[in-house]
Amino acid sequence: MKYGVLGTGMVGQALGTKLLKLGHEVMLGSRVQEHQGAQDWKAKSGGGAKIGDFRDAAVFGQILLNCTQGAITLDALRSIDRKHLAGKLLIDVANPLDFSRGNPPTLTICNTDSLGESIQREFTEAKVVKAFNTVNCQVMVDPGRVKGEHDIFICGNDSESKNAVKELLRDFGWKSIIDLGDITNARATEQLMPIWIRLWTQFGTADFINFKIVRN
Repeated sequence: MKYGVLGTGMVGQALGTKLLKLGHEVMLGSRVQEHQGAQDWKAKSGGGAKIGDFRDAAVFGQILLNCTQGAITLDALRSIDRKHLAGKLLIDVANPLDFSRGNPPTLTICNTDSLGESIQREFTEAKVVKAFNTVNCQVMVDPGRVKGEHDIFICGNDSESKNAVKELLRDFGWKSIIDLGDITNARATEQLMPIWIRLWTQFGTADFINFKIVRN
């Protein structure tokens, strides 16, 4: 499978590297084709790794992952010809965090909307599934970093697309996947960020933090 990863930061690189290890082809996309971080990632990642700009990654990928900063996500997607989003699964990993007033960040979208919904509403031709956004990137690709049982959440409007994301998550090693329903439930997962950030601050690391839903 060919994956286009939008974003060249820690999250994009971690997911891209994991996908390569699973035998997929990956193109990391950024604002510019020769982004230094992307070049460094390609140099250490081997033959299946490719780099380009957002448009190149969208053309390349059969499945797309949005790993951009939430504040620029919509602009990044607007730089892509809509025909290259049409019919494709777009896994939204981003959170709408605002660092303009320092730490801890606030949410730019919340309560009655979410970044996931904003993407789906504007880019109706894509099949948006919210996933991965409630854990550190190291846990995304290696859930065993957190001891014991713990959960990952997904939501989206298209059942077939959600099934594809569940399969990918299982390939990554995830065992407990909770489907919250349609894309409006991205409000819930994005609004976990304040408590997640507080726990990160409290414990000094996010490597081992995740949520476990306990039911009778």
